[in-house]
Amino acid sequence: METESEPYVRLASLRQLHQVMADMNTARSLADTLQTVADGAVQALGYEMACVNLVRPDGDLVVAAFAGNSAAEALITGRVGSRESWERRLSMGERWGDLVFIPHTEGWVLDDDVPQWFTDGPAPRFEDEWHPSDRLFAPMYAPGVQGGGSGELLGVISVDRPRNGRRPGAWGREALQMYAFQAAIAISNARLRANMQRALVRLEREQQALRASEESFRQAFEYAPSGMAIAEMGGEQHGRILRTNDALCRLLGRPASAMRRYSFSDLVHPEDIGTLLRTSAEGGRAELRLGRRDGTYVWVSLRNSVVADAADGPRFLLTHVEDIEERKRRELQLAHRASHDSLTGLPNSAELRSRLAARLCRRPSHAELESLDAAYSHPAFDMPAGHGFDFRPGTDGYDGYDHHVHTVAPEDGRDDGTKGLAVLFCDLDGFKSINDRFGHNAGDAVLIEVARRLSRGVRDGDTVARLGGDEFVILADGLGRADAQDLAVRLRNEIIQPIRAEGRAVRVGASFGIGWAHCGMTADEVLKSADERMYVEKRSRPKQHRRAG
Repeated sequence: METESEPYVRLASLRQLHQVMADMNTARSLADTLQTVADGAVQALGYEMACVNLVRPDGDLVVAAFAGNSAAEALITGRVGSRESWERRLSMGERWGDLVFIPHTEGWVLDDDVPQWFTDGPAPRFEDEWHPSDRLFAPMYAPGVQGGGSGELLGVISVDRPRNGRRPGAWGREALQMYAFQAAIAISNARLRANMQRALVRLEREQQALRASEESFRQAFEYAPSGMAIAEMGGEQHGRILRTNDALCRLLGRPASAMRRYSFSDLVHPEDIGTLLRTSAEGGRAELRLGRRDGTYVWVSLRNSVVADAADGPRFLLTHVEDIEERKRRELQLAHRASHDSLTGLPNSAELRSRLAARLCRRPSHAELESLDAAYSHPAFDMPAGHGFDFRPGTDGYDGYDHHVHTVAPEDGRDDGTKGLAVLFCDLDGFKSINDRFGHNAGDAVLIEVARRLSRGVRDGDTVARLGGDEFVILADGLGRADAQDLAVRLRNEIIQPIRAEGRAVRVGASFGIGWAHCGMTADEVLKSADERMYVEKRSRPKQHRRAG
């Protein structure tokens, strides 16, 4: 029977319980929340000891908080019980709603790894008196799913020995069950706050790292010793320059504000636009020329890489521009030295043969054409109707010469109006005597001046080459026989003028042989033909010794 004082005690407990629940939800950390749960079970619910067992990520339960007995707290705090042992305990005993009560009469079977304590006390004298070996557990389930163990288990509150020495009645059981429910909410909220705090800390660290990375990129971009640019990628404005560093502005002599009006296709040399287009839009490298503000061009090595503004944001081209003008100048100088005469600066023998060979193809002979025609007429080469191709000589599909504009020559002995590639072989007369009398320095001066006069006497696009020694060759395209003879006369008149060498005026003569290049000949055959014609011209004079080149 309820005494007169019990309603007042119960009211005071409710007030204290309300305060404890408020404290649980305002604790600063998960650890503070767990300790508040344990303390509240002792202070507001009237148990002598309380323990909070929290489910770990691996599923086992650890003693996370303890209240009511410092000796027992030091003994079991931090100890772990397996999930299997806990599930066994929660499935036995008496069910008081969501609570599990294991009386001392069944406690003898609790031989497992669940952390527990033992209290001393006399055996109960009454039926509802608490026995030292009684166990009472209040499971805590995730908010929104309550009862029957069907929800996610967050932990278990274990309590021992109510202060009044009796097993809890209906009100006490309901209070503990409600308390476990509110504790689960508080623990879930504390975990959520902890996760949010960790996420915020991680986000702040990532933002700091991003800011540091952006600052590092900005520093590297702005103060890089070579040119850097960022350009749009994709869309109508693809390739438009968005940002440049000082090094690129200095290299091209253009301010940053002006650079933003261009794309690299606007700045590249017209001859290099194909190289730029062949460079991959998503990464690649090219060597080309970019225009300076003063109208000159500079050789650069251009490398593209793709950068993203954000995970799903727009992509940009990061372009690295390196000045290679000096290297290109050395390469061109080396290439020029390999293909040009070191004394006169004219194309050398190898370059002459290369240019001449580029104009010539090997025409099949008449016998070869007949043999080829016979082979294609064989039944084995019959094409099915509608095939669309006929590779026999003389057909549209095959012309016998692989789509080449053939070099032709005028008829021998007369000027028939045909324009061809004239090859003028020039040999200096009297050059050996200058070498013998005045030395090689004087001879070199004569060769240099002759080269200058020959170059001055031909058209743009014609080739003047030094074959070796005192022999020169002129390639002049689009001339008839009379044109070639007139050219030879003019060049001879230029050469025979006095030449200043080693402080004195000297003279040399010049003999010209005119040959004609046409497809079917080799470069050596063309040169030999011109040389032979020169000897015909000099047949009335003795052949002079020529200094080796």
